[in-house]
Amino acid sequence: MPIIETAGLAHTFRTRGGPVEAVRGIDLAVEAGEILGFLGPNGAGKTTTLRMLTTLLPPTGGTATVAGCDLAADPVGVRQRIGYVAQSGGVDFSISVREELVTQGRFYRLSKAEAAARADELARELDLHALLDRPCAALSGGQRRRLDIAMGLTHRPEILFLDEPTTGLDPGSRADLWQLVRRLRDTHGMTVFLTTHYLDEADELSDRLVVVDKGAVVAEGTPTALKERYAGSAAASLQDTFLAITGRGPAPVDAAPVAI
Repeated sequence: MPIIETAGLAHTFRTRGGPVEAVRGIDLAVEAGEILGFLGPNGAGKTTTLRMLTTLLPPTGGTATVAGCDLAADPVGVRQRIGYVAQSGGVDFSISVREELVTQGRFYRLSKAEAAARADELARELDLHALLDRPCAALSGGQRRRLDIAMGLTHRPEILFLDEPTTGLDPGSRADLWQLVRRLRDTHGMTVFLTTHYLDEADELSDRLVVVDKGAVVAEGTPTALKERYAGSAAASLQDTFLAITGRGPAPVDAAPVAI
C-alpha cells in the first residue's frame, strides 16, 4: 500500500472575486522509501497540495491517506508521522543550535534527558556536532538548512516533506543537502516528498517525478521516461522536458501523460 495516496484531492479558495480552484483533483500514489519530485510552474497548485498533505490546509474535495492516517479524520496522526521543512525555515536566531534541537524535542514531549540525547544524535548524523553551542544566527545558509532538517527529524518521521530545500544555497551546500537526502532514504528508508524549482536537483535526486499545472497532474514517471516521452531522448535536459510538458516550450513528442 502506498505511504501517500490521494484521490481527487482538491482545494478551492473563496475570494471576493469568486471561487479559485487552486487544486482541481489530484491523484497521487507515493511508495515507502521513494524520493518523489513534485514539480510545477508558479501557480500550478503544488504549494497548496503540499499544505494539504501536511495538514496546514484542509482539502475542500477528495480524500488522502498519509502514513496510514486519513488526512481529514486524523490530522494529528498525520502530523505525528511526518516531518515538514518549510522553504522559509523555522530557526530561532536568538538561541544556540543545541537549545533549538532540545526545544524541538520538548515540543514532541520528550523528557529533558531524552531531548538532549536526541539533539546529540541528530547533530552527529547531520554534521552539526561541532556547531551545537554556536548561536543559530552565526550559521551559514547550508548549516542553517541542515538544522532545519534536523528539527524536522526530531520525532523520527516516516515521511519528510521538503519545500524548496536548497533555495539560496551555494553549489557546495546544495551538493551536501543532496547527499543528506539520499542518506535519509538509503539508511533509514525514509520517504521524501520534494518540491523544487531547480530541475537539475529534481533530476539528480528523484526516483520519480510528478508534474502539476493548473491544479492537476499533467505528467508523471521516472526522469528518464519523461525525457524520452516529452523531449524525444533520455539524453534531453529535464528543463526542456518540463517546458514541453507544461506547454512553455516545443511541442512534446506525445502530449498524453505517462505513468511509469
